[in-house]
Parts: sequence; structure tokens; C-alpha cells
Amino acid sequence: DEVLRARAEMENVRKRAEREVQNARKFGIEKFAKELLPVVDSIEQALKHEVKLDEAIAMKEGIELTAKILEDILNKNGLKVIDPQGEKFDPNLHEAMAMIPNPEVENNTVFEVFQKGYLLNGRIIRAAKVIVVKN
Repeated sequence: DEVLRARAEMENVRKRAEREVQNARKFGIEKFAKELLPVVDSIEQALKHEVKLDEAIAMKEGIELTAKILEDILNKNGLKVIDPQGEKFDPNLHEAMAMIPNPEVENNTVFEVFQKGYLLNGRIIRAAKVIVVKN
């Protein structure tokens, strides 16, 4: 009986250690990912501005390409964007920065995204900051 208990305990310890190693692999880059988010935000803000000169257009295209490459790298490493424009407000994924009335839009719909959120391997590392319709 003691032998069976000891074996069961050893098996539980082994499984727990495997889970911890798996989580360390999945979430080990969390700090790195969080540090990259301001870079992503800055690129997105730069892309929102109107461009008037040919040189600026070329620069914007370069920034767009850089943003796409960065997004691909982040996706490969388990970082996914939360961009809930037009979706139902979800307090688990979204942070309401303001609420506005809009009779043309369904209640509790994300009207505007201030700042995108991010998931790392399914775990939220930053909620999307949003404006929500409240009628």
C-alpha cells in the first residue's frame, strides 16, 4: 500500500514538474513581450498621421513593412493582438476608458479602440483600452 502511494506521489511530482517546465517555456518571454508593446504602439501611432510628401510616403511604407514583420515575429512567439473594434465588450479582454451613447450602435459594443490589447499564449498581458456604447 505504501509503495503504491509512493509511486502515485512520484507520478504527481513528475507531472507537476512537466507542467511547470511547459509554462516556463510558454510564458518565459512575457517580460520581453511587454517591453515590446510600446514599440508596437509607437509604430501604430505614426501610421495614423496623414502624409503629404513623397519621401514621407516612402517612410510610411517602410514603417508599415516593419510593423508587419514585427507582428509576424510576435505571432510566432505566441503574442496575439486584441483589436475588438465593433465587437461586444468583454471585461476579461477589454478595459472601458469611456462610455458614449450612440443609438445607431448596439449597447455594449466597442465603438473605438484607444490601445490594442495582447494575449501571450492565451493569457492576457494587456487589456484593450476601448470606448463602449452605452445607451
